[in-house]
Amino acid sequence: MTRPHVLLSVAVSVDGHIDDRSGHRFPLSNADDFDHVDRIRAESCAILVGAGTLRADNPRLLVNDPDRRAARLADGRAEFPIKVTVSGSGDLDPEWKFWHHGGEKIVYTSDSGARRASAALGGLAEVVALGPTVDFGALLDDLGGRGVDRLMVEGGEQVHTAFLAAGLADEIRMAVAPMLIGQASAPRFVGAADFPGGPAHRFHLEEVTRLGDVAVLRYFPKH
Repeated sequence: MTRPHVLLSVAVSVDGHIDDRSGHRFPLSNADDFDHVDRIRAESCAILVGAGTLRADNPRLLVNDPDRRAARLADGRAEFPIKVTVSGSGDLDPEWKFWHHGGEKIVYTSDSGARRASAALGGLAEVVALGPTVDFGALLDDLGGRGVDRLMVEGGEQVHTAFLAAGLADEIRMAVAPMLIGQASAPRFVGAADFPGGPAHRFHLEEVTRLGDVAVLRYFPKH
């Protein structure tokens, strides 16, 4: 079974944070970068975010450009990519925008979390149990079995850390915004983990793109 190509997409401040501590989503990107992210979403078969991101930001997670959606339909694909979230506990709010916009939705969770998620969501999403804990390799196997060949992962910190620590990320798209958050407890791209190869492992830098005042770095972690 072929697993999907996994692209981690993140916007960070110069000091490595993905948000501040205000409780409201801090705008790191600019309009050009948002449009670039929208294009990558349109090229993806599925988009994944963790339940923590849904809880904090309440995103719809859609392809916004109507021409890109029309192009997907013309290619015989669904108008929107499959929307995926991960929650070990299954603690999910059925009122989140994520469930009420776009097409197919999948929740990956643990055996115990599946009961809680199914009870909360009803028919809003398919709930898939991956065992006693969430196994990200099994998650990719399941998506591959559904024909997903490109997965875009949009966070947050715990999810990005899990993919990188397990050696499952094929590509990182990192938009660096020209600002400093300066808050020690603000969330970061990744947390502490035992990453493959440790600090001595250097990623391959494939490309650097300037989008207004944002620098977009494209890394291949496995190379």
